[in-house]
Amino acid sequence: MIGTALGNAMEWFDFGIYSYLAATMGKVFFPKIDPSVQLIYAFATFAVAFIARPIGGLVFGMIGDRIGRKKVLVITLIMMALATLSIGLIPSYASIGVYAQILLLFIRMVQGFSTGGEYAGAMTFIAESTPDKKRGFMASGLEVGTLVGYSAGAGIVTLLSFLLGSEAMVEWGWRIPFIVAAPLGFIGLYFRSRLAETPAFEAMMKAEEERNRVSLKEIIINHWKPLLICIGIVFFYNTMIYMVLTYMPSYLSEQLGYGETKGLVLILAVMIIMIPFVLAMGYWSDRIGRNRIIKGALIGTVVLSIPALMMIGKGNNYTAFFGLLILGWLLASFEGTLPATLPSLFFTKVRYGSLAITYNISTSVFGGTTPLIVAWLVSITKNRMVPAYYLMAVCIIGLIIVAFFVKETAGKSLRGSSPAVEDPSEINEILKNPDKALWWEEEIKETGGKVINESKEITGARYKT
Repeated sequence: MIGTALGNAMEWFDFGIYSYLAATMGKVFFPKIDPSVQLIYAFATFAVAFIARPIGGLVFGMIGDRIGRKKVLVITLIMMALATLSIGLIPSYASIGVYAQILLLFIRMVQGFSTGGEYAGAMTFIAESTPDKKRGFMASGLEVGTLVGYSAGAGIVTLLSFLLGSEAMVEWGWRIPFIVAAPLGFIGLYFRSRLAETPAFEAMMKAEEERNRVSLKEIIINHWKPLLICIGIVFFYNTMIYMVLTYMPSYLSEQLGYGETKGLVLILAVMIIMIPFVLAMGYWSDRIGRNRIIKGALIGTVVLSIPALMMIGKGNNYTAFFGLLILGWLLASFEGTLPATLPSLFFTKVRYGSLAITYNISTSVFGGTTPLIVAWLVSITKNRMVPAYYLMAVCIIGLIIVAFFVKETAGKSLRGSSPAVEDPSEINEILKNPDKALWWEEEIKETGGKVINESKEITGARYKT
């Protein structure tokens, strides 16, 4: 849990500092453009990385299902750290003109490519390495890593902005967070290199029948339903993440007139408070079910988005903070449950590849473009409530998907895997009810056996136990 969360924290520190420096990056790399639309260009550069994410997800996901989860997670972390360091070393537009913009776009593409295999791999790794009854809580640690990374990114940008001032930040201060990311990446690499491969993957590799690897075509043909469900879940999940953690700092400064430092401090405080909420949601998801919490958070977002944005827009620091805290609490409900829900949609043999492909396609099309689309909509409509309407529409769609198409998996084994327990005393309970323990066998029957080759463990799991 700690090893994957630390790596995820490093990853999102790297990715997050760009979003917190979006307004400054617009001045550094797009100085010739009208200041009123510089932020849009900066977020467009941010969104460019999401073009490469599905490609990275496809490449690293398929590799991860072949050579193992751990090796891919080490590779993605190295790529991200080096790419982030490179951004800090790019000459500005004032030095080399349009070539600075081209270099920035290229490096952002490299970042997106590496990120394509990172989060899906981390979710797969933690899901396959934890007991069934604690999967929600353990997987929620990934999002603690995300929040710690974002908080560290916000903290260093806030501190530098306060100490250096806006002029020095545009001149040279913006480079410091990117350069700092390099040694942080090596810290994460140290922990990741000491992780063992997941038990589920090792069990699959030991089975002679599992030697033939699944192709992308077979994944699409035999697993199209969970692929579509995953895309729908990630749609509302990432829209919420990028709205609250990425767009809101710039919304506060550019649309509501808050100083850059004050806006970042408010978001930073909310993220720190969110950390125990995320762990609590993960803990309770193992006890009352993940679907209940997810549906409750979706309904809450539909009902509370407008009040939250009205509180944020009043211009009062206290009301703005509580408005952001409402959105943060709703986001924490998703972050505490969905990292365990998403890997449970797929069988072991195709889990990394399927999750990486669908997660990154949905993130690229819907999540990563959220700041750009919302900034554009606010610009053309002159309506500051657009973020609330956008969240409400997305969560209504999400509620339909979860209510009708997502099975409850809290406390159950992963698809294609034997039950995973923390204490040997739990084994007798499983032996008394093997049909319940291997609940996913029914899905094999429903498909007429089409996915039987995806999970040969079935043939011996009942008797081996």
